[in-house]
Amino acid sequence: MRRVPTNSCLLVEDRARALGFPTGDIVLAICRKCGFIFNAAWDPERTIYSDQYEETQGFSPTFNAFNRAIAEELISGYDIRGKTVLEIGCGKGEFLSLICKLGGNRGVGYDPSFVPARLEPEQNIRFVREFFTEDTRETAPDLLCCKMTLEHVGQTHRFLASVRAVADRKDSVIFFQVPDVDRILKEGAFWDVYYEHCSYHSTTSLKTLFVGTGFAVQKIWTDYGGQYLMILASPTDLVSDNTCNDENSIASITRLCTSFAASAAYSRTVWQSRLRNWTADGLRTVLWGSGSKAVAFLTTLGVHDEVEYVVDINPYRVGKFLPGTGQRIIEPAFLRDYHPDNVVIMNPIYRDEVERELASQRCHPRVYTILDLETEAA
Repeated sequence: MRRVPTNSCLLVEDRARALGFPTGDIVLAICRKCGFIFNAAWDPERTIYSDQYEETQGFSPTFNAFNRAIAEELISGYDIRGKTVLEIGCGKGEFLSLICKLGGNRGVGYDPSFVPARLEPEQNIRFVREFFTEDTRETAPDLLCCKMTLEHVGQTHRFLASVRAVADRKDSVIFFQVPDVDRILKEGAFWDVYYEHCSYHSTTSLKTLFVGTGFAVQKIWTDYGGQYLMILASPTDLVSDNTCNDENSIASITRLCTSFAASAAYSRTVWQSRLRNWTADGLRTVLWGSGSKAVAFLTTLGVHDEVEYVVDINPYRVGKFLPGTGQRIIEPAFLRDYHPDNVVIMNPIYRDEVERELASQRCHPRVYTILDLETEAA
């Protein structure tokens, strides 16, 4: 994909700026040794992370329930009570605050996009508005978390080596969460490929990365409707330079890469045709969810006039504009007067939540999810 927005979650104040947003290229490549997939055209200087980077999903009850379940599992399964928790890429701090509150823990969070005014001051948590790098010096934590951050890192081996240098206690618990690229490839989910995500991991490549940087893998699994790949590990003195997976695993991910172009092309064709037909019929369509998926979806399809508005429950996004295509972001209450005919949900896991919200707004459009590729929604 050529000329896509370099940042899909930056808040853009006006439509002209959104339409003229800086762009970069996505050229996906695969390492045939470990199955790691990456954007070979990625330029780290083009991505910006600041307090204007609005990535949080913390306004969703569905997501908050998932976050809480993960926090409770880590606390109960590994006795993370009265301990020190370090989170790399803590975003707006919701997960770190939650796990510290539930377990009576002390916290340290690193993220340049953290906004102090968004959380009540907590004496037991220290937020550092910087990147975690190989120069970072911290006391080895009892639990080190890194959720939805590794995919933004280009030099993953170097980054994990930096993590290992801080987590130098054998009893430290290491928890990472990333998008599962297997699902993206199987679904032809072009809306889950965007510029900030320069690295894409499967079970194969993630396990290889951890083993190769001094970690023993304890558990690896998927959750959140198969969207997220998660790994639990512990520091070890054993480091392997070889892949820890057999040839069948590499062959499987390679086959998925081969079929992805065709499946993504099919998805694009279906949605381009559907949106154009709806517009020709005089129907109003809105997207639900203004984050990275919406930006990737609209820019890949080249959609402008077919979708006028994008809905979001995050109040910090309302009134802003989508990078690249310029749709205005609106709050759910706007739909009471707008009366859309079709709502397309960017993430299927939120369907029940969205339908409840639509009902509360006395709005009854046809509801589709991004995965509804038949002629009519199920």
